[in-house]
Amino acid sequence: MDRAEVDSKIRTLIEPFNKKGVELKDETTFAGDLEFDSLTVMDFVAEIEDEFDIIITMNQQADIENYGQLVDAVNKLQD
Repeated sequence: MDRAEVDSKIRTLIEPFNKKGVELKDETTFAGDLEFDSLTVMDFVAEIEDEFDIIITMNQQADIENYGQLVDAVNKLQD
């Protein structure tokens, strides 16, 4: 699966969490732009892990601040 396919899948997964309908760009932040709290992040990460059959560690999560970083991380974890 290439980055565009990963991006497309994550966009579908994020929809129920994106309550304000924020436009997703690589630089869109989860805490600031999307206003995700820690519980929302945990639920969203669980969805991604299930969908892509990967594990995103707490350390990796701490390094992911924006949408583009998430897409890149998921893309890399699939290899």
